[in-house]
Amino acid sequence: MSGAQPAPPAQPEAILQPDSVTVRAMTTPAPAAFNQTPYATLSPELILDAMESVGFEPNGGIMALNSYENRVYQVELEDGSFVVTKFYRPGRWTTPAIVEEHAFSFELAEAEISVVAPLLIDGTSLFEYGDFQFAVYPRQGGHPPNLEDEDNLAVLARTIGRMHAIGAQKDFEFRAALTSQRLGHDSRTYLLEQQFVPLDIERAYETVTADLLTRIDPVIAALPAIRIHGDCHMGNVLWRVDTPHFVDFDDCVMGAPIQDLWMLLSGERPDQTLQLNLILDAYTTFYDFNPATLGAIEALRTLRLMHHAAWIARRWQDPAFPVAFPWFESPRFWSDHLLELREQMALLDEPALMYMA
Repeated sequence: MSGAQPAPPAQPEAILQPDSVTVRAMTTPAPAAFNQTPYATLSPELILDAMESVGFEPNGGIMALNSYENRVYQVELEDGSFVVTKFYRPGRWTTPAIVEEHAFSFELAEAEISVVAPLLIDGTSLFEYGDFQFAVYPRQGGHPPNLEDEDNLAVLARTIGRMHAIGAQKDFEFRAALTSQRLGHDSRTYLLEQQFVPLDIERAYETVTADLLTRIDPVIAALPAIRIHGDCHMGNVLWRVDTPHFVDFDDCVMGAPIQDLWMLLSGERPDQTLQLNLILDAYTTFYDFNPATLGAIEALRTLRLMHHAAWIARRWQDPAFPVAFPWFESPRFWSDHLLELREQMALLDEPALMYMA
């Protein structure tokens, strides 16, 4: 617990009971009405008071860490140690969904997979203070892995294989699923209805995205689904002493294993083919892989592009977003985005990458 001596908090009702550890949490549901500026009241004083409410003794040192969807801070404690606290975006997930995220992390950690799981304080991992739900994590150092290093790539793939072997043991009950409706259709509808797409390319965007989704829908619907990390880009992996430490399970979903693997690929098609075979040779040491799902890579990439644009749009009233993404409202961004989507249409026609098992 990084040296802190947390006092036992009030005992909230148990929601989930994983096989090996009881996870309790406040049972307040996420607010039904979405607040466009949900962090307006999240002051340094509130953060420190929240930490004290679960037994920590902060010395006043707070440093904001890189996070847009939630608010994440490094907090220094009186004994000179550090913890990291995450304040969840109000209205995004229900309490049972967040607790299920934590339970998955605990399962993985119990299997000796290096994930940064929240700290348990008297059996509780999710807390409530003021209008916010928050969790506390150990501080984990590291840097993004070097994907050009084949050894690093193999270690990552083996670790994801172990993660998926655990993820396949049961389903999420409260988490979202990776679907073309949620990531594609809903994103397209929001951008068009809220008039984020410039008028001069609106018709082209409408046509291209409709054509893409017609192609993508059956591909995604045919994929298997297990519990996966869901957002396995290298910003969510901290590499230290030849070990990848996976962080931020905020987007864990029921989805296809290939979703956690395709973001390890880079470069031109010959490079990706070599990387893919190295990755799957290592991955299949711990979990079987269905080569037929390789044909979904470009469909998944397309959904990620569409969803990312809509994600920024949905958060545009959050003051952090215009600062972080100042180019979002520019005509250049939207023309480039449309071009990228057109290129994805061509990529959907290309043969899938091959795994020479």
